[in-house]
Amino acid sequence: MTVGTSRGAAHGLLDWYLPTGRRRRGELWLGYVLVLVLIFLLAQVADSIWFASSSVRLVRHDDADLMDLLWVTPEGGGPVTLLAVLLLAVPNVAAIVCRLHDRGHSAWWLAWNLLPGIGTLVLFVTVGLLGSDPRPNRYGPPRS
Repeated sequence: MTVGTSRGAAHGLLDWYLPTGRRRRGELWLGYVLVLVLIFLLAQVADSIWFASSSVRLVRHDDADLMDLLWVTPEGGGPVTLLAVLLLAVPNVAAIVCRLHDRGHSAWWLAWNLLPGIGTLVLFVTVGLLGSDPRPNRYGPPRS
């Protein structure tokens, strides 16, 4: 491996962790949502193996396990899940802000989360379902 390749990989990882500018809808779903879900599922599996007392279980009346419930929140997970949540909070918010920028909105649109239900729905539709603004906006030209 050459020095240039390792710098490129490090730059790519930093660009994923702290994205800037605009991100297209597909980049959000494949590059962030899918990756975050997989990481949280792996963290839950690690918690269920190493910290079995921290995972939630459904049990029958005769105390036989039916299945494990995999929660992706620190309240229902163990220490590995908590660490994953803390480490991935920054790229999660940054990717949503970049997606808002791609639509021509400021990061203040995150304040929609303060309205339970309707705010989350507005952000989900805006960030996750609506397409990119094809023209340059105040956040830069569209990504190609």
